[in-house]
Amino acid sequence: MLRVVARSTGRPPDEGNGVNLRKVLTWLIVAFVVFYVIKAPESSAEIVRSAGQALGTAASSLAAFVGSLA
Repeated sequence: MLRVVARSTGRPPDEGNGVNLRKVLTWLIVAFVVFYVIKAPESSAEIVRSAGQALGTAASSLAAFVGSLA
């Protein structure tokens, strides 16, 4: 008669088994961004340009605030 004996790994039974949800979501987001850039490059470039302008404006405002403290 053949018996199967489970070995204890010291981990809970669900840990390490299955797919990591964070990895799946990350790859889905990356795939969506690549798809969007391929399908609409002009609007993708406009989004990046707008984000750059917003970051530049925020940096200028922060520099003005710090400069006014002195």
